[in-house]
Amino acid sequence: MRLPSLALEASASTIPPPRLTLNFTIRLLENLKTVADNGMAMLNVTELRKGAIFVEANRPYVVLEYQHVKVGRGNATIKVKVRDLKSGSIFEKGFNSGARVEEGEVTAKKAQYLYSDPQNLNFMDPTTFEQFTIPAKLGDWVKNFLKEGAEVMISLFENEPVSVNVPLKVDLKVVEAPPANRGDTRQGGYKEVILETGYKVSVPLFVKDGDILTVNTETGYYVGRA
Repeated sequence: MRLPSLALEASASTIPPPRLTLNFTIRLLENLKTVADNGMAMLNVTELRKGAIFVEANRPYVVLEYQHVKVGRGNATIKVKVRDLKSGSIFEKGFNSGARVEEGEVTAKKAQYLYSDPQNLNFMDPTTFEQFTIPAKLGDWVKNFLKEGAEVMISLFENEPVSVNVPLKVDLKVVEAPPANRGDTRQGGYKEVILETGYKVSVPLFVKDGDILTVNTETGYYVGRA
């Protein structure tokens, strides 16, 4: 039987263990305890973000908007606008900071955007080339940044699509831009242009037809020229 190298053991023993902050350790232990007690993964409501899926009272929800509210010296509250994944209804929910909810088990599927109609968004699986649709209401916002052929990730809950996810920043072409008035040099001037998806965005006066712009898909704001 071959004995382990003492030199290797001595070298390995000198490697310091990774450092964990106190807050991280406490949070990790709390999460582990919650899973152990309930047999399910839990989320602190402060971890909820747009697109996150959670379950409360056996009802699954997807977060559409998230807001952290703190008034004076009182405890902070978390307000979220959610869509009920069973009924499709949209409403607001409030939580005290520190509350926990069950994390929804979500899978992701890559897809290529084809086109949209009033009822559906149409996609293709890039692996099987199978075409499929999802309700247009699931992409009310992101379709502003979808051009033909764009790759997206579709979140699935219990094998049903619940959201369409696009990159944080996308590049889109200006198809209609009013000309800046001659001699208009006022600092900070803006105008509205139309992008190739039909989305309207406020941009600096120097932007013109044919320019490729970078847009933030969360805020919808102009970032710069690509």
